[in-house]
Amino acid sequence: MDALHPRLLAARFAECFRFYEAVLPKLIGAHLVQGTEDGPYANWDRGEEGALILFDRGAMAAAIGTADLPATAGPAQDAAMLVCRVDAVDEALALCLEHGGTLVAEAADRPQWGPTLRTAHLRDPDGNLIELQSY
Repeated sequence: MDALHPRLLAARFAECFRFYEAVLPKLIGAHLVQGTEDGPYANWDRGEEGALILFDRGAMAAAIGTADLPATAGPAQDAAMLVCRVDAVDEALALCLEHGGTLVAEAADRPQWGPTLRTAHLRDPDGNLIELQSY
């Protein structure tokens, strides 16, 4: 049973689906369990545990009665981030960018965060912040 797992609400469902379907197997060994790029739902597992669920933002808004609210807020700092521990940050970043990710911060060593930590930051096609890390 999954105790806690991320569910991203995607406005650009098909693009996000293609991005995660291309990168999750290579980044963390997750496989698609259910869904297609037609949406409104898809999920990837790693072994028996849920790794990521993608859900259409409009479908969720309709389900909870918030469809009349704006889809996005004004410019602001990020409130959440997906973190993927990978073997090689530079290779993982190249894979993500090849499949539609947008660079936020180049790969860099971050000894102030941990003695051997290396990170890179990018956004998925819907703008969600992702950190790739190795240590």
